[in-house]
Amino acid sequence: MTALTLSTSAAPGLRADAIVIGVAKGAQGPVVAPGAEAVDKAYGGKLAGVLETLGASGAEGELTKLPAPAGFKAPLVVAVGLGPKPGDTDAKNGKDAKDAEDEDAGYDAEALRKAAGVAARALTGSRKAAFALPVDGPGAIGAIGEGVLLGAYSFDTYKGGAQDSGKAKAKNGKAPLAEATLLGGKPRDAAHKGALARAVAVAEELNRARDLINMPPNDLTPAVFAQITQTAAKEHGLKVQVLDDKALAKGGYGGILGVGGGSEATPRLVKLSYKHPKADRHLAFVGKGITYDSGGISLKPAGHNETMKCDMSGAAAVFAAVVAAARLGLEVNVTGWLALAENMPSGSAVRPGDVLRMYSGKTVEVLNTDAEGRLVLADALWAASQENPDAIVDVATLTGAMMLALGSRTFGVMANDDAFRSTVHEAAEEVGEPAWPMPLPEHLRKGMESTVADIANMGERWGGGLVAGLFLREFVGEGITWAHLDIAGPAFNEGGPFGYTPKGGTGSAVRTLVRLAELTAAGDLG
Repeated sequence: MTALTLSTSAAPGLRADAIVIGVAKGAQGPVVAPGAEAVDKAYGGKLAGVLETLGASGAEGELTKLPAPAGFKAPLVVAVGLGPKPGDTDAKNGKDAKDAEDEDAGYDAEALRKAAGVAARALTGSRKAAFALPVDGPGAIGAIGEGVLLGAYSFDTYKGGAQDSGKAKAKNGKAPLAEATLLGGKPRDAAHKGALARAVAVAEELNRARDLINMPPNDLTPAVFAQITQTAAKEHGLKVQVLDDKALAKGGYGGILGVGGGSEATPRLVKLSYKHPKADRHLAFVGKGITYDSGGISLKPAGHNETMKCDMSGAAAVFAAVVAAARLGLEVNVTGWLALAENMPSGSAVRPGDVLRMYSGKTVEVLNTDAEGRLVLADALWAASQENPDAIVDVATLTGAMMLALGSRTFGVMANDDAFRSTVHEAAEEVGEPAWPMPLPEHLRKGMESTVADIANMGERWGGGLVAGLFLREFVGEGITWAHLDIAGPAFNEGGPFGYTPKGGTGSAVRTLVRLAELTAAGDLG
């Protein structure tokens, strides 16, 4: 990964391939952001005008390259858009806005994160870049650091010669940005160093989740996924327990066994535990881990299964979040449950009309084998409930209905407690993961009534994402606070990269889970 350092050096004297600066969208045109004063001075104070001449406006995601001024040791200046200038509330509409030159309003963390990601991706193949973006404290350092590491990400394991050479190569044959120096960061300041260390831990684990999501399903089977967690557990001092198909059968995990029964790649349930010696609070994270989803007997049509290797994104997020919590040494106990299976059609596959007896003892009539995620989660939720944690959060690429409702960049949040749902939503927005609170309407529960079992795995067509949430609620232990994150939209980016988000696996929900663990450690979860 890209190496990060802090420096108080001035931009002109720093040896690098490029100097990255921020430019905001002001009411009257582009505005050079704080951090770039030395660069602007070298252009005679006319850098904003030069950028405007080159077509820059300061819009989010915009990037402009220009030769560095005379006397700079770096040959290139990269100006990246930060979006509307703080204080210029009407800049988006081009209206007159109040002068904010003397205001204390700073650039929010997400704007910095996105700008850093855009620049890092644009500097693929570079040895070193200096980031002279606005820094007004540790929060900005962390955001810029995260943006660089997430934006520089590239998955190249399977590209020509990458495995043989051991060197990561980008699509164009160039390696990701090797080193980034964050100007304005104080190397000896404990808060700045701490913010950078947090950014590195979270981004590295989020990128680990991206790697897993991008792995082809012929290589990432449930057994291999379980082995990867065991290796990580040994590295970071975590406890891990893996239940294979025989142990699952002995324990009565009918949901996981039913879904995984059609595949030669047998299912697994992984329990990954981080414990802090001083912690008195316990969070449980549960992740859907369908390493490939064909739909089973209810086979998906052509055009709907090409990206279904990403159906384990929830488990990847849970795995990454638990490891990140351990690396950060958070004063909270966190248990991750990874429900791993491959959903395939065969003579041994579960059929529409079959009845499964779940780990909780409830019976489920399977009406659609492509509604399999809720079945594996149901068993894992009940297993997590047996430890009576303070809260359970499950993460899953669960329903296409949620994508229809919220699009491809926002995940839905459902819960059995309104206050907790708000806490989760706020945590997601705080770390830059778009989310939206969704209801669990009681009238939709009636549609899952079955004449032969306790509940069916399908209900009304309309509001299908909410129906799935209601189904999961049935398998949460009594009195336990629970939230469900349906990340079907943002988990896998089929379009072009944007901000710090690459094409392919995104690692959605990792940062939200980590933030929830931090809030719990601080006693602020509620």
